[in-house]
Amino acid sequence: MNNRFYNDNATGLAQQYLSKSFEEVHQSWLQLLPSIIENPNARILDLGAGSGRDAKYFAELAAHTHQTNNNIQIFAVEPAQSLALIGQNTTKDIKVKWLDDSLPALTKVTQQEVSFDLILLSAVWMHIPPSDRARSIRKLANLLKPGGKLVISLRHGQTENDYKTRKMFDVCADELKQLAADVGLFTKLETVKETDKLGRNHVSWQTVVLQLPDDGSGAFPFIRHVALNDGKSATHKLALLRVLLRIADGHPGAVLRRESSPFGDRVILPAGLVALYWCHQYKDLIDDRKLFQTPNKNPNMGFMKADGWHKLTHRTASDYRIGNLFVGNDAIALHKTLSAAVSNIKNMPCKYITFPNQESNSDKPVFEVANRTVKAKDSLFLDLQSLEQWGEFSLPESTWLAFNRYACWIEPVLVSEWVKTMAGYAGNSQHASPENQYYLHQALNWLEPVRTTTEVRKRFEQVKHKSPEVAQCVWSAKSLNDKYDIDHSMPFSRWPNNDLWNLLPTDSVINNQKSDRLPTEHKLTQSKERIQHWWQAAWLNDVTTDNKQADINTKAVTTAQKDEVNEMSAGYAISTKMFPETPEITVETQVANRQRKRFFAEANIALPGLNSDNESIDDLFEALVMQRGRLKEMQQLREW
Repeated sequence: MNNRFYNDNATGLAQQYLSKSFEEVHQSWLQLLPSIIENPNARILDLGAGSGRDAKYFAELAAHTHQTNNNIQIFAVEPAQSLALIGQNTTKDIKVKWLDDSLPALTKVTQQEVSFDLILLSAVWMHIPPSDRARSIRKLANLLKPGGKLVISLRHGQTENDYKTRKMFDVCADELKQLAADVGLFTKLETVKETDKLGRNHVSWQTVVLQLPDDGSGAFPFIRHVALNDGKSATHKLALLRVLLRIADGHPGAVLRRESSPFGDRVILPAGLVALYWCHQYKDLIDDRKLFQTPNKNPNMGFMKADGWHKLTHRTASDYRIGNLFVGNDAIALHKTLSAAVSNIKNMPCKYITFPNQESNSDKPVFEVANRTVKAKDSLFLDLQSLEQWGEFSLPESTWLAFNRYACWIEPVLVSEWVKTMAGYAGNSQHASPENQYYLHQALNWLEPVRTTTEVRKRFEQVKHKSPEVAQCVWSAKSLNDKYDIDHSMPFSRWPNNDLWNLLPTDSVINNQKSDRLPTEHKLTQSKERIQHWWQAAWLNDVTTDNKQADINTKAVTTAQKDEVNEMSAGYAISTKMFPETPEITVETQVANRQRKRFFAEANIALPGLNSDNESIDDLFEALVMQRGRLKEMQQLREW
């Protein structure tokens, strides 16, 4: 597509597009729309949204259909900025999210980590070069929900001027249907050629509607093959699958980027993050439960080194989490442990996991690691940037999406097979009988033993004394005195997350009413100002300005102050080595900076569509609304 042409002629083109109604242009497939709109949680993507006519129609129809219960999300994508500005103005008073993106990559759309009930490409396909069409269809198929529909209108009759000035190409319905079949889509509707609504005699239009019957990617058979049928000399393969599933389910913001390959698009993750989850997973199994993970009688595995893993036996699995800080000897040991884990993952499960029944690809690893050497240092803050040091981990986008969307169904299969595998090892013979295997199931419980709100409750007490106006329920605005709760905005029982951004002060009665239900999008957006005010006051305010005069000349930090900092920063692995005898800033400022860094480190990896360096609470809240929709869709949670 020639963006310059569309930018230079935006006004005239917009008038042309808006001169025809949605019903006139899309009459051929209009009968398929009601069943989509009837779903109050549907998502619709308008690619090449232009003047906003179609996006506006979808949004107004959704609002009319569902009134106050409207959770339908409309995304509009337009790469020509001048045209997009007109489209944004067309939809300025209705719920449409605009993104600057384009095929075949659709980088910003895929960063949202959501799937769609309907994707519309109206007058777009002729702008896709033939060399990009196979990749574009793969991308679009991966963005569809099971049963989701892809509507593509084909423009026939391009002129020489169209080829040159508008960068158009010839199109063919048979070519499109074949590309769709290659990625598991079937043809729901194919219309005959129709005359142009704008009266151009040389132009005709044809509509093809494609549909995704299942997950459409072959990801499920592959996962099942590795979990149930693939040979296992140890638990490495199951461990890697579960690690990736946990990252996809809990940290959709971990994706660094997506890349094209001859075998389909791939998702790139920080190798250090995969290694961190690997260590978290094996920590309790090996150090605490003393369970063997190989058939032999040596409890050691390849990543358990004397100068790394065995220097951290005093640590717990919960220490290996985003937002924690390791210092001193522990930081050096963790550096070495993560390096060993990355190497072990690369040389064991990644090397031996291949696609089933594909002889041409039999020697092609499904998962790839491009690791880097990392020098051990005496400080390591666990966030995306630091975990990128170890290199990159790559997996098929289809596998990532299967983990992302269907984690609650896949995980029981992985856990069950892992239990059976461990029960067959000689070192675990005391747990081999079916009645004793409950211990193995308990050992594989990923969740924290208790949901933790103590730290946030303490922070609320501190903040309400300094800023009494903060002492209100985020859901109801009621004043909070002695009787209040700290609520997980996204219910912990359904999505276990103790991050700072997810914990909010609430009235006890209101919290009991909410229970483990998911707030509706309306409830969440109604509470936006109060939620953001709490985030700002509790975790993001810079006390340096408030205490500027007092902080310039500080005295030595006492033992009591060190203890206070360690206590206030619960959830960190902090040692007093962090605090020199003559600090440049006060303890309070150090705590504030640490809290802010942790707050965004946790949010940017847990919520979809955020960059690793994001520090915008508006973007964070938008991502929270997106995550709410994901949980509603994937787990069918009750709403409040």
